[in-house]
Amino acid sequence: MRFSIVAHRAGETNIGLITRQWRHFEPLLLTPREALMTLAAGDAALGRLDIRQGLDGIEDGLWALSELSAAGVRVLNPPAALISAHDKLVTARALRRAGLPHPETRPLTAWEEPADCSSFPLVVKPRFGSWGRDVSLCRDRGELERCLEHLSRSGWFRSHGGLIQELIPPLGHDLRLVVAGGSVVGAVKRVAPPGEWRTNVALGAVRERVVPPPIACELAVAAASAVGGDLVGVDLLPLGPGRYVVLEINAAVDFSPEYSLDQDVFEGVVTALVRRVSTSPNSLPPPEPAAAAA
Repeated sequence: MRFSIVAHRAGETNIGLITRQWRHFEPLLLTPREALMTLAAGDAALGRLDIRQGLDGIEDGLWALSELSAAGVRVLNPPAALISAHDKLVTARALRRAGLPHPETRPLTAWEEPADCSSFPLVVKPRFGSWGRDVSLCRDRGELERCLEHLSRSGWFRSHGGLIQELIPPLGHDLRLVVAGGSVVGAVKRVAPPGEWRTNVALGAVRERVVPPPIACELAVAAASAVGGDLVGVDLLPLGPGRYVVLEINAAVDFSPEYSLDQDVFEGVVTALVRRVSTSPNSLPPPEPAAAAA
């Protein structure tokens, strides 16, 4: 039986995963089209489609994951989960339905003036965003108007609009937890560089090893469940001692050895995903040799 990571690029995370031992499964790294030509009923696939570089949507391949599922392949991170995690407006709605803490979020269209914004500061960001790109802090109406003037020249803004989001007072750090198969298997504390309010590593933040508190783990697992994600990263902003808010969910989360907790993070992800796939009646692994002989 085969278990494929479906992605358009290799990268440290995907390579780290397929080089581990996948009990009963042959691990593969395939593009969506390759997966359609390679996998068959009884195999499994993990959707790892990311945001497009232009921030104007999700990489091509959702259709392939749907076809794989229809063909009897067990698909983790299916299209609905990828959309719910990558589209931050859909994420906000899913978290609200689940009753989970999340900054107040409103859509911002390219053809309408924003609704009355009397609460500043606030954050403007893409609906499909990553790496901290085009995320702006607006302290007053003037900064908001200048931000919108700049965004009016962006293709992603003309295509999908953006979001206005409540600013959670930045403390210079956050938690990113890796949730796989309904459990937290990795985590880091991301610390922003001096003068930067965003905690993206792409913007200079550094990762620090951390043991996440149980309340943070419970919130991250609930957030992953709210979007139906089988392998996601959940970013939590601290509100104070023992209090967190879900900022974002990343369905193509990258991680490194620093994320490891009580075991190697890559091995933890693999173990959790194999366990989840093995609960599916049409994806059960073959019996152990001793059992087969009996």
